[in-house]
Amino acid sequence: MLIPVRGSKREWRPAPDYAGVVSPMSVWQALLRWTGLTSSAEGAADSTDEVDDSGRGQTPAMRAAALERTLQETVEVHGSTDPHSVTARNNLASKYAQIGRRAAAISQFETALADAVAAFGDDHEQTDVIRENLAWSYEDAGRFDAAAGQWESLLSHREQSLGSTAGDTVTARARLAQCYRRSGRPEAAIARFEQALEDSSAPEERDSLRLGLSMALTAAGRHNDAIHQLRIALSHRQRRLGHRHHDTLVVHHRLGRAYTQAGRMAEAVDTLRLAYRHGLAAAGDPDIRVLTMRMRRDLAGALSAVGRHREAAALF
Repeated sequence: MLIPVRGSKREWRPAPDYAGVVSPMSVWQALLRWTGLTSSAEGAADSTDEVDDSGRGQTPAMRAAALERTLQETVEVHGSTDPHSVTARNNLASKYAQIGRRAAAISQFETALADAVAAFGDDHEQTDVIRENLAWSYEDAGRFDAAAGQWESLLSHREQSLGSTAGDTVTARARLAQCYRRSGRPEAAIARFEQALEDSSAPEERDSLRLGLSMALTAAGRHNDAIHQLRIALSHRQRRLGHRHHDTLVVHHRLGRAYTQAGRMAEAVDTLRLAYRHGLAAAGDPDIRVLTMRMRRDLAGALSAVGRHREAAALF
């Protein structure tokens, strides 16, 4: 089975988190399931074994070594730009990324991309998949400028072939915005986030895009605009998930911090106090309990900033 083409059904896509960084391990474990990539060489493990190496008693290093041998044999038989070799190299790069060998993963993805361009062309669907893998790998390694270059190419291709409102196009635009923000280009990030928000029709994705936009606005010093986006996202999550859901409380906490950054301390106190109360009511959840401790710390800081030191001290 070769790399899936655009338009085929996918089992997985990274959750759209444009305000933070997706866990590298979860990204690459799921990526292997999503791409469905396998080696064409006889005896190579199928794609379902890529996530769980223990199924055959092999360690991740042993699986990587097997994929290295498969790649070498495939290149010797078919040449490096043959589709079978491109697939084998992409499999190996994905395994390297999964086990944390970032530099090796990037090197193999870069070679796979060059070979895919030679084999299929720059705008081919299979080249697009490998370019996206490389972009994610650059992000995983903190190389956001390099990742931005790949997302720019992906965005251009997807706009032409799929249109601006297609899900893959919105994802590319949002990831590009995230990389711009992380590489110190907030104004460029704002423009891409705003366009992605306009093009997206998925409510949950739009909330995540608003969070990413709010962070870019904050980085550009536009605190009140950031607060506006957070208020909208909070309202949507409260309506969809409830006031005490972890994802709602994350935004509620972030809104309180945004008021603090904007110097609107009275609103920061009110917002953080309400978020803290909701957190306490749901503190049986360990993740919410940790978040509530952070809320308490920030609430104490906001109370101190407005001179309410006795109330602040009671929180410590």
